[in-house]
Amino acid sequence: MLVDPVFASWVRTGEPHPPGAPEGATEGERFAAYERVVMRRTNGLLAGGRRPNLPWPRALGTPPWGAMRELELGASRLGTQYTLDVLRFADEAGLLARFDTLLEVVADGEPALLYIGSARLPRHVVLVLPGDGDRMLDVYDPATGRVDHLRRDTVVQRRVGLSGWDVPWVAVRPTGLRRVEARQTAPSLGAAPA
Repeated sequence: MLVDPVFASWVRTGEPHPPGAPEGATEGERFAAYERVVMRRTNGLLAGGRRPNLPWPRALGTPPWGAMRELELGASRLGTQYTLDVLRFADEAGLLARFDTLLEVVADGEPALLYIGSARLPRHVVLVLPGDGDRMLDVYDPATGRVDHLRRDTVVQRRVGLSGWDVPWVAVRPTGLRRVEARQTAPSLGAAPA
């Protein structure tokens, strides 16, 4: 919805109805139905772009590699590359550096994901959005339906406090690079080569 105004319009209003989009009478029903479509792609044998994917049990949520492919193939601007940053075992300096990198790359308007949980397991995923320029990030928490602030100190001190989870595990974030796919066109018949 952040990068595709037509898709955002369909979720909000039901119009225009994209081919293959699930049914839903209300905004909430359309959002939930599409969320199930995404879960099938991120957790199935074939991820977005029909690429092979390591399957993942639905009971364990969305795997980071499936989420990364989903972001690259439709939830960000064309050509945006993503990477996985493991945060769980980083020291304080590493967490500071990773937070600052996340802050920098989402400022360009590309979304990221943050996996959080307990000291033992990642248990929840939030959508990371650019903050308001005050060195904070905004995060959409699907468990509450709210957008909250995420400060550097809460990440570094492992007290994130979103939906009862504190420990940052993995960030699925833009690299800051964008792949450019050039399309070569054949010169028209009879045209002289340049």
